[in-house]
Amino acid sequence: MLTASTTVTESDRIARAGWREWTALAVLMLPVLLVSVDNTILNFALPAIARDLEPTSAEQLWIIDAYSLVLAGLLVTMGSLGDRVGRRRLLMAGAVGFTAVSVLAVFAPTAGWLIAARAAMGLFGACLMPSTMSLLRSIFPDRDQRRLAVAIWAGMFSAGAALGPIAGGFLIEHLPWQSVFLLAVPVLLVLVVFAPIFVLESRDPRPAPVDPISIALSMLALAPVAFGIKEVAVHGWAGALPIAVGVVFGVLFVRRQLRMAEPMLDMSLFRRSAFTGSLLVNLCSVIALVGFLYFASQHLQLIVGLSPMEAGFALVPGMILSILGGLGVTPIARRFSAAVVVPACLAFALAGYLVVALSGAHDLWLIVLAFALLGAGVGAAETVSGELILAHAPAAKAGAASAVSETAYELGAVLGTSLLGGILTAGYRSTLAVPTGVPAELAAEAHETLAGAMNAADSLGGELGRMLRDAAAAAFDGGVVVTSLIGAGLVVLSGVIAATTLGRRR
Repeated sequence: MLTASTTVTESDRIARAGWREWTALAVLMLPVLLVSVDNTILNFALPAIARDLEPTSAEQLWIIDAYSLVLAGLLVTMGSLGDRVGRRRLLMAGAVGFTAVSVLAVFAPTAGWLIAARAAMGLFGACLMPSTMSLLRSIFPDRDQRRLAVAIWAGMFSAGAALGPIAGGFLIEHLPWQSVFLLAVPVLLVLVVFAPIFVLESRDPRPAPVDPISIALSMLALAPVAFGIKEVAVHGWAGALPIAVGVVFGVLFVRRQLRMAEPMLDMSLFRRSAFTGSLLVNLCSVIALVGFLYFASQHLQLIVGLSPMEAGFALVPGMILSILGGLGVTPIARRFSAAVVVPACLAFALAGYLVVALSGAHDLWLIVLAFALLGAGVGAAETVSGELILAHAPAAKAGAASAVSETAYELGAVLGTSLLGGILTAGYRSTLAVPTGVPAELAAEAHETLAGAMNAADSLGGELGRMLRDAAAAAFDGGVVVTSLIGAGLVVLSGVIAATTLGRRR
């Protein structure tokens, strides 16, 4: 009988999974939910952080993005490391480190401290995420069971993206904003206790040797690209230099992998159209999902006037439909090809963005409806594409393949905030008409962010404060319309990629 301390390879696991494996899946969903929650939980805490720490608009984006940026830069490295040292071992190390850094973030006195803490959380988050998805490959060798497991995995990831604002809203309404970082402690303590009992260790039986040069090149490729896109969105084309630097290092990384007898990342995976197409589908879908949450969280609180808790619950239908979409598409994917199923799912996401673009995002119920459609479509599409990524990767390289998949997710989270958030910020600043009579200092604060404008309006009070509030709301919602059209375009692009790359096989 296998025990939790046994190291297994794919060839050892030929039977269908039983109760122990499904319990292991439940344990593995804890870090998935947590890391996904951390991608979006600060969206709803951001107004409170802005009032307390007074960050600039660039620092606001960094507070959100530092986590995903570091996470994306290290995922490939950590995925390959998990294949070598053991995926469960890396999972445990990430859990302990993530918990410790989360506690340190509670005591952040400045925006810089908080950004540094978020970056460190990204480091340990990179240990968690590839391990969870790659372990599914060894726990569920039967493809039908694995498809359902991936549906649950994708559902938890999407649900976490929506649960982040809800949890953040509840905590911000009842406790100081620092409390959002304490969520990790009880979740990861449960993981540390039960993972050694139920989750079997797995690793590549013939791992490639550690290559420090490849590790450095992968980090120097991903991080500057994500940073550069963020800078372009905020400061214009002056930020294009980091993108060029990242591309250069990316080319060097690929060339080195192609020349190595035992590469850190098997580049032949990308020759499989279903593998590469699934990655691109996930990337575009996550950009659309996270970008929507970025502006919806601010609109609901700062313009509609909902409390953080109320604003969080407004997104519950989308969270539920995201999970149901992932589970509901599983039997459909057995009967129809992915090239048909994924675009059909993304049609719902497209409808969600069009609702916002055509309505101007003025009514609360329209935002709720839009996110419900978006969540259902993205949740279902990512389930199918996520399973294809695992199915087209060799079992021994599941960690590296999962890491590439996770990189698409996390880079999408960065771009969702940076690209769509940056475009929204630029549109807001360019169209905001500050009423005559507002002091220059408050006018400058209003031009920085929507939260700054609302704080300035509260300071002014009276008719002038109301005029500034109305002007800021109009400028922000005008930017939301433009951003929604861009988000709709990303969903269409994702559907086209799926239709042309995922193949006609069921």
